[in-house]
Amino acid sequence: QVRLVESGGGLVQAGGSLRLSCAASGHPSSSVHMGWFRQAPGKGREFVAAIQWSESTTDYADFVVGRFTISRDNAKNAVYLQMNSLKPEDTATYYCAADTAWRSLRAGLSIDYWGQGTQVTVHS
Repeated sequence: QVRLVESGGGLVQAGGSLRLSCAASGHPSSSVHMGWFRQAPGKGREFVAAIQWSESTTDYADFVVGRFTISRDNAKNAVYLQMNSLKPEDTATYYCAADTAWRSLRAGLSIDYWGQGTQVTVHS
């Protein structure tokens, strides 16, 4: 069983930056792929970024390419999402996710573990 706890959300002005963190416990996080999803009010949950356990491969949704960077520190059992040039449309609850199957994580289907979410609000 893996427990994921997000932190780092908050209120920021458009153009600003935030760094989200996700701490994993209960399972060797180095053996699971990890990622970030988000859900805005009235919308479905959508993929943001993911990173393989080996850190060799990352993937991003088109709408964050060039602005967000995902990274992980397996020694600390943590994954991070550096968000720059934030826009009001980035406002959402951001969820950390973990799965042993890269395809499942990337597709957002039947994901093994979810965090409770952290709110990001970007005002213009």
